[in-house]
Amino acid sequence: MAETTTRAVPPKGFRSAERGWPELYRIPRPPYRLPLLGDLVGASRATPLQDSLKYARRLGPIFRRSAFGKEFVFTWGADLVADLADESRFAKHVGLGIANLRPVAGDGLFTAYNHEPNWQLAHDVLAPGFSREAMAGYHPMMLSVAERLTEHWDLAAAGERSVDVPGDMTKLTLETIARTGFGHDFGSFERARPHPFVSAMVGTLSHAQRLNSVPGPLAPLLLRRAGRRNVADIALLERIVDGVVRERRVSGGGDGDLLDRMLETAHPKTGERLSAENVRRQVITFLVAGHETTSGALSFALHYLSLRPDVAERARAEVDRVWGDVAAPGYEQVAKLRYVRRVLDETLRLWPTAPAFAREAVRDTVLGGVHPMRRGAWTLVLTPMLHRDPGVWGADAEEFDPDRFEAGAVRGRPAHVFKPFGTGARACIGRQFALHEAVLVLGLLLRRYELRAEPGYRLRVAERLTFMPEGLRVWLERRG
Repeated sequence: MAETTTRAVPPKGFRSAERGWPELYRIPRPPYRLPLLGDLVGASRATPLQDSLKYARRLGPIFRRSAFGKEFVFTWGADLVADLADESRFAKHVGLGIANLRPVAGDGLFTAYNHEPNWQLAHDVLAPGFSREAMAGYHPMMLSVAERLTEHWDLAAAGERSVDVPGDMTKLTLETIARTGFGHDFGSFERARPHPFVSAMVGTLSHAQRLNSVPGPLAPLLLRRAGRRNVADIALLERIVDGVVRERRVSGGGDGDLLDRMLETAHPKTGERLSAENVRRQVITFLVAGHETTSGALSFALHYLSLRPDVAERARAEVDRVWGDVAAPGYEQVAKLRYVRRVLDETLRLWPTAPAFAREAVRDTVLGGVHPMRRGAWTLVLTPMLHRDPGVWGADAEEFDPDRFEAGAVRGRPAHVFKPFGTGARACIGRQFALHEAVLVLGLLLRRYELRAEPGYRLRVAERLTFMPEGLRVWLERRG
């Protein structure tokens, strides 16, 4: 099919695959289907992405599923994803659960449609907030929040109690982004229960995912109570964020953090500023995305470190060698923990906490030279399967091995095979923030504790648009 050069705004609204893939019949699908339900028999509403991973293993690098009369195309083959990374032909697609978050995040950086002007405005205004200079400024606050975590974990170690890893990592990362970005303290470690912001956030994320498993016309009826609860959750998130912004306006400014940039910085070329409504949406976006995915990455990493004492000891030896006896490692010392970073990267390979991203054709094109796509057609990239493609990662792709990210191994792999932060212009703006925070925290915890897995624990992965280990507890022993 010849490519056209039209770059107009793609069609709006949900687009079932048969509208955008002229040769859909060539794409494998599960063998048995029922009217209306399609391929949903035996599927789990709680773990739809993990269900899709099972289909991916059986059906190959591109496949389709049907639900309630609508077709969805999934992609994970490395060659196909490399093609989808071509920014001249494909762009981010805001669909499925992401579009369901628009009632709370609107045209924030994560949920904005490509044609909405506030995405570019906010990106240009906020990008300097993730520069190397800005990151160095956040480092002391990251250390301060990590100290609150270790105080909490010291008490658990002394009392010979295991720790709730996902719960504590959520407290840590929420406080980190709230303090560094917005000068706000949620007091998470002083609370016996999660902060209401966390409970409301989990509710909105879970509701956004749940909407995908209910036929559109029936959703208001079948999810009436859940819908009311979601409205209340959104209202709570907005009240909390409005309070954070109000505090800043009353105080007259912070230290040039993200909130200062949102409130005071004009676009360097146009002079435009973010509206009050868009500031609220950006703050919600950063508070949610800035802690939910990092807390998951840290939790999975600590799970593997507790299971693999050989890996933990090698990482700990690096921390001891690089940091020495210094009480508080400096900003530059974190990037020197190359093996710890490999542990984190391998964790993100197996369990990318943002487990999928969607791409849409910006003009008529042919994916991989085989599958025609009309402008506006889209596909969901299953990142965990891309990261397990045996043609790239080997026959042992399901195994945890940080040496896959040794520098020579990385150079020997094709581009676009490791995508934990998405791809292209709409990739995660805060990825360097998240990586610095995660490596710093892993280094501090490895230096301070021996980690032991809970006997008999088997990894269970919860889904709320993101991946998070469920019920994960780890035992600690203070090092001398």
